[in-house]
Amino acid sequence: MTFPRYPRYKDSGVEWLGEVPAHWDVLPLKWTVDLVTEPAQSKLRPVGLEHIEGWSGRLLDGASEFAGSGIAFKSGDILFGKLRPYLAKVHLAQSAGAAVGDFFVLRPRNLVSEFLQPYILNPTVISQLDSSTIGAKMPRVSWEDMGALLVARPPESEQRAIAAFLDHETGKIDALIEEQRRLIELLKEKSQAVISHAVTKGLDPNVPIKDSGVVWLGEVPAHWDVKRIKYLLSGIKAGPFGSSLTKDMYQTSGYRVYGQEQVIPGDFSRGDYFIAPEQYVDLINYAVAPGDILVSCVGTFGRIAIVPEGVAPGIINPRLIRMRVGKSVAPEYLSTVMKSQVVYGQFETLSRGGTMDVINVGTLGEIYVPVPPHAEQRGVVEWVSAQLDELGALKGEAEHAVGLLKERRSALISAAVTGKIDVRGWSAGLESEVPEWAMAAEEPAGYSAQGGAA
Repeated sequence: MTFPRYPRYKDSGVEWLGEVPAHWDVLPLKWTVDLVTEPAQSKLRPVGLEHIEGWSGRLLDGASEFAGSGIAFKSGDILFGKLRPYLAKVHLAQSAGAAVGDFFVLRPRNLVSEFLQPYILNPTVISQLDSSTIGAKMPRVSWEDMGALLVARPPESEQRAIAAFLDHETGKIDALIEEQRRLIELLKEKSQAVISHAVTKGLDPNVPIKDSGVVWLGEVPAHWDVKRIKYLLSGIKAGPFGSSLTKDMYQTSGYRVYGQEQVIPGDFSRGDYFIAPEQYVDLINYAVAPGDILVSCVGTFGRIAIVPEGVAPGIINPRLIRMRVGKSVAPEYLSTVMKSQVVYGQFETLSRGGTMDVINVGTLGEIYVPVPPHAEQRGVVEWVSAQLDELGALKGEAEHAVGLLKERRSALISAAVTGKIDVRGWSAGLESEVPEWAMAAEEPAGYSAQGGAA
């Protein structure tokens, strides 16, 4: 079923809203809702900003991080995240609870809740609210601006028809998105399996094997060594702590200070932090060299990068560990092993119940890794790289599909809640197709439905 336009339109008087069906009203949000401010008497069911998925309004699991009492809400209320509105955290409550944190709790008065929530999730509406925020680091929408937001209001019967249509159609899109997300997770698991198998079993299935003596390694080729990481290195160094390197030492030029912003993306071509030549001399023990393995040691376990040839001279910051390999292992091979479950599992065991968010030099050095001859190390690295390229391409396709589906979801909502399509003849048994003009009409220039202002 292809949806037509309404037979007659009128100018809404609002540039961003454009024309609306002739029989729809256009009025400020504050005339259609009550702003709920009543403090919650209990925290039986607290909901924080972290519990709401952006752009879908779906409620996520997890405990609240907010210590206040919050605002009492009931089923049918709409929770709008007023902090960083570009995140589009707009939840339609299905039961009572307490909104803890930066929320407006809206109780529709002469609007259907199931119509108002997707109306607010219209990318054009989110863009308008985002442009009215106050504050640079923690931008918030004021109630004055939120309440002045103009709402295109159809008759109640149409509101319910639009709500039913969007619930059905976005539900189908959300199911497709979830399928792609599951595929992405399976591809991540496959990538881990590929690495772990290659670095413990090698590439020849017919070689004799032996027990490694390490639970996380199991059996390995009989001619391979098994050694602790500390015996494979010519040096290991954690970044400077305390007063050795502080942010007030940073300047706009000089010697680079490398950190997670280089290691996580594996990009050493740019950097924003530098120290003076005399400070570089004082901290020369923390200098990097081509072939060094840098490990992000705070909050991002498993993020590893090799310092490339031609890198600008510099030092590591306190959030990195520098590993300099010896003659028995290639840095490319050791970094491959360190990205595997073989290492993750050992580190979890060695941390004895502690957090895996912080890696220390002592624990890292105690981890066992299989060590094949150099020729086999190169073969393993090349084979793993080729496999990961293939899996990465599939993952990229799935992520692209998720992006397209999210765009379609946002465009569908925009077209329906602003009256660009007439869904009064829709029923759940009919296949629906939104015209191309409607799919493209509602996204503001320079604005992404998934990420706010471009």
